[in-house]
Amino acid sequence: MTSPDGPVSRSGMQRKDHIDTFGAIALTGFSLLLAFNQVVIKVTTGGLQPVFFAGLRSAGAVVCVLLWMRLRGIPLDLGPRPVRIAGLLAGIGFSVEFICLFVALDLTTVGRSSVIFYSMPVWMALGAHVLIPGERLTRRKVAGLALALAGVAIALLNRGDGQASLLGDMAALGAAVTWAAVGLLAKVSPLRQARPEMQLMWQVAISAPVLLLLAPLFGDLVRDLQPVHLWGLAFQIVVVVSAGFVFWLWLLSIYPSGGVASFSFLAPVFGVGLGWLLLGEAVGPALIVALCLVALGIVLINRPSRS
Repeated sequence: MTSPDGPVSRSGMQRKDHIDTFGAIALTGFSLLLAFNQVVIKVTTGGLQPVFFAGLRSAGAVVCVLLWMRLRGIPLDLGPRPVRIAGLLAGIGFSVEFICLFVALDLTTVGRSSVIFYSMPVWMALGAHVLIPGERLTRRKVAGLALALAGVAIALLNRGDGQASLLGDMAALGAAVTWAAVGLLAKVSPLRQARPEMQLMWQVAISAPVLLLLAPLFGDLVRDLQPVHLWGLAFQIVVVVSAGFVFWLWLLSIYPSGGVASFSFLAPVFGVGLGWLLLGEAVGPALIVALCLVALGIVLINRPSRS
């Protein structure tokens, strides 16, 4: 769609060629939501076993996404066989990602998990260099990769805060790599032919039964369940997975993807801050250095090239 002032997105909003004030505020708020989401997961795993919690979240998200598609008149189109195979793979990858993330947040701190998990653009850039001809690594991106990888290494090697868990840190790293793999699958496989809502549907619909079936292998399903844990589950389903994803899609339909991605460096910053503020987590010099290196690396990786 076009208007006298420029192209118009599916939502009817005029597309922007840069991040304006509203976009900056919205993207900053979304990064804050992502960081707060990690605090919610950390608290909720006190009442629900992590993998069981993740499965319940995906099951609830299936209902929310179906309702959203029904309200918007979006058909539940599974697509041809290649799309269905790619959707199945995306759902399995989504399952592995959130097994790793929820286990990581159960074992290690929100701050450490945020620094490691939100290194995802590093692994995405490495994969894109191999799989996507138009997204080759430049000197600037290589410098960003080196800085971010150094930050992740510092976070993994620093065990002096008394709250670290090597298994938890490695699970966070596994979640970051798997997240990047799912993103690359959506870009290079036939799954890219599906609407974003259907891509999300594949991920939550496949992951829900997979996670719920695997959950008993990780221990008792219910811990010391309290009302706050149920509120955390509801927040995850309605605000993060459903509304948050739709809001993210809306922002991507209005603003350049590179500009949107550049705000991802704020998520680990907010994650470390909220972990310290809300959970009393220790934030030592090594973690701050790791955070700065990862954030700067992400900025360099996502910074658009000059024309």
